[in-house]
Amino acid sequence: MEHSFFSKNQLYFVYKVVLAFVGILLVGTGISLNAMAGLGNDPITIFYDGIKHLMGLSATQLGVATNLVNIILLVIVFFIDKHYVNIGTFIYILPLGTIIDSVAKVLHHFHLSESLFSRSLLAASGCMILAMGLGLFIAIDIGVDPITGAVLILRDKTKKDYKVVKISFDFTCVLIGALLGGKFGVVTVLTAMTTGILISYFSGVAKKLLVKEEEDVNPVME
Repeated sequence: MEHSFFSKNQLYFVYKVVLAFVGILLVGTGISLNAMAGLGNDPITIFYDGIKHLMGLSATQLGVATNLVNIILLVIVFFIDKHYVNIGTFIYILPLGTIIDSVAKVLHHFHLSESLFSRSLLAASGCMILAMGLGLFIAIDIGVDPITGAVLILRDKTKKDYKVVKISFDFTCVLIGALLGGKFGVVTVLTAMTTGILISYFSGVAKKLLVKEEEDVNPVME
């Protein structure tokens, strides 16, 4: 009986890891769709985009800049407060850049960003898919991404409310990213206004499904 119980928990953990990868697949796809639309990026991706311009990378190499930023942040977070680094942190950064660039290369062949209508559809889809991916990743709760880790460290050091630190962090990313050439536009405003709400919704849905799965794995004994 003990062996069976242990293997069920192992399978449940693998299930969560797989879902985490699905979440990152959605995040990368959403970022790539927004970038391809050319109507602006979310606050963090503006910074990635600025680094991309600084490095002289092509339009389909946003993922390279994304990986560079996240790896540097991972090292910083690890040395300052390594308890914010977990398996989910690596699941987040390892495939993200590759997904962003792979989706961009595929979409580039379809010339979807030639009209304002198609660009608007790309942007709307990108915002929704990005929020779905982040909501799923948050709900799984197996670690935080390097960006969130950095924000949490700043919160701990400054003793400020998380929301205040996050808004300040995002604003700084937008400012630096835009100065470096990152794309600021309507999507930037749209994501700032709606992404938090959408992430909360999708995270709530995912958590309910995960709770049901966990109850099936660990049934309550009466």
